[in-house]
Amino acid sequence: MTDTLTPELTGTQKAALVLMNMSTERASAVLKTLSLEEQEEITAEMARMRSVSGAEAERALEAFREVASRTETPQERTGREVATQLIEASFEGERAADLLERISSPEASASFAFFEELEPGRIVTLLEPDTAETIAFVLVQLGPDLAAKILMQHEADRRVDIAQAIATMGSPAPEAGGIVAGILKTRARKAASETVFVEDDDETEGPAPLRVQPLVDIMNHAAPADEGALLEGLRDRDGHLADEVRAKLLSFEDIARLQDRDVQQVLRGIELGTIALALKGAPPELATAITSNMSERNREALAEEAAELGRVKKSQVEEARNELVRAVRALAGTAGLELKTTASPASGDADEPELPAEQAAEEEEEYVD
Repeated sequence: MTDTLTPELTGTQKAALVLMNMSTERASAVLKTLSLEEQEEITAEMARMRSVSGAEAERALEAFREVASRTETPQERTGREVATQLIEASFEGERAADLLERISSPEASASFAFFEELEPGRIVTLLEPDTAETIAFVLVQLGPDLAAKILMQHEADRRVDIAQAIATMGSPAPEAGGIVAGILKTRARKAASETVFVEDDDETEGPAPLRVQPLVDIMNHAAPADEGALLEGLRDRDGHLADEVRAKLLSFEDIARLQDRDVQQVLRGIELGTIALALKGAPPELATAITSNMSERNREALAEEAAELGRVKKSQVEEARNELVRAVRALAGTAGLELKTTASPASGDADEPELPAEQAAEEEEEYVD
């Protein structure tokens, strides 16, 4: 009910709308007669209403004859403002502060909406590695019913720790909800993608499909050295996963598969000296993909740069290629890329400078002719 009301209003929604159309003093008096759980549910419902029109309010007022008989015209009001005023008028001290904190960051609660689709036992498993304080933070973002089910599935001592953490919790940073929810979502996806084989007569279910794109998106923004180390670590644990990620990462060789307009965009702002270094030992088709998208004047200047290079360090070639790769990935992140449907280069040493045959024996010296 964040933007519009459902055709059939719930009791909580009706109560929230009625209180919103009362004066703060009268609504405060009504709210004080309710249980703590009802108070929290109603004020949270108010906070979720971005705006309430007079027509929408009338629908709720009709269910309450005593209130509907008022002569005042329902006003256009902002739910969060009304909820804040009502809480401040109705409560004092810690209770008011607690309610205000809960309604002030609905985004945090929304981050955990995916928990509604999971069984409590599954959520307990996801939270198992976390501290009592982290679990407490998660539980206060959830509805009391689901939070209670999760809490009660923990062992007795653990429940006490969590309960104590909830009771002594301070005010977390505004962005904490999104960060914690993101970690738990990743953990849930990882658990869902673990390899599980189930024998059923002659049929065998393979592993769940990998969802590597979020990781690829992150690695496309990582430093090349960090990317390589992470891929190596992935390969040690799961070679198949590492291959899936590597196949999706944009590399230097992928420049040969870009559309001409994209190659031209990538080359803008790259110095000719850097391009000359990057093309040292590169496959002919890749060099052609780059030079064919340069003006005649720039091609001639590039040839001169290449002729002057001589023997260079392998690390220089790698850094030059990395600069082009960063430009490719930056373009992919802002405008998207359309790769040609030619076969992609094999993974493995795809980013390694190819040494001419006569220099292969000197590879250990880290130089490229």
